[in-house]
Amino acid sequence: MRSDRLLSILLLLQAHGRLSARVLAQRLEVAERTIHRDIEALSAAGIPVYTERGRNGGVALLPGYRTDASGLTASEARALFIFAGRGTLADLGLEGDLRAALRKLMVSLPETQRPEAAEAAERVLVDPRGWMRKVDEIPQLPAVQAAVWDSLRLRIMYRGSDGGEARERIVDPYGLVAKAGVWYLIAGDRGDARLYRVSRMESAETTGESARRPAGLDLEALWELLRRRIEERGPGVGVRLRVRQEALERVLRITASQLVGPAEREPEDRGSTVLNLPFVAEGAARGALLGFGLDVEVLAPASLRAEMRAVARAVADLYSEPGLPA
Repeated sequence: MRSDRLLSILLLLQAHGRLSARVLAQRLEVAERTIHRDIEALSAAGIPVYTERGRNGGVALLPGYRTDASGLTASEARALFIFAGRGTLADLGLEGDLRAALRKLMVSLPETQRPEAAEAAERVLVDPRGWMRKVDEIPQLPAVQAAVWDSLRLRIMYRGSDGGEARERIVDPYGLVAKAGVWYLIAGDRGDARLYRVSRMESAETTGESARRPAGLDLEALWELLRRRIEERGPGVGVRLRVRQEALERVLRITASQLVGPAEREPEDRGSTVLNLPFVAEGAARGALLGFGLDVEVLAPASLRAEMRAVARAVADLYSEPGLPA
């Protein structure tokens, strides 16, 4: 513990130039006499630290002195460099800043730790994206991010999971969450905390008003509450499909964002596959499946099959009459 405290004193002095023994004691939660003993120990170890008495006195290092110690263990350094791999920071425009910070950190690491830290990102790769899922288009993320940083209210045009028309909403942004490669905004809507998928925002702009953020808001605890609320809604709506083999991968890729669980396959011998897909809602299944035409046949539930049949008939009726003259 004392070696950690000595290193902490050294780093604090490097960062602030000069600090009183009282301030150091408060920062490190020890008695002032402990700080004085630690200063003597640093001096005895050859660290150019000195104490000045008087009104503007304090503890300081000789000008120009820098230590190459970062205070990180080998495991901590490896963890940081692994985190710098491909991930969600690129979406926020912060990946370059993180890499620049790590380059500076590399210089401060002891030479014995540098090879392991440099190789960490080459040995472990963290990919936050789910399997067979296309990357969300998130053109509104920069505007949402700026509103979160600046605590400004947002006016968004938002589409629900049923694929209906976008509606205007004015929200108070609390924070951003990335889950499995998907970005969500946690925001207050008339005092009620809600979750908004950024890819479903057709537009986002600040209103110029300050956001109303609850005092003492714990973003992580709020996210856990919202996540549990979603998961407790149940397994969703099970939909059974017959899919032509040549369209199988496309169906799996496009429907993935509307599922609450993994797809299950039942191979067939007729050049098709039967899929069991847990959609978030029947409306979401209808919107996702209509565009596949004859490549997909809904087998169950009967209500969705009847709805698909009704839509198909309506489309056929629409095109049964000659088109209007140009």
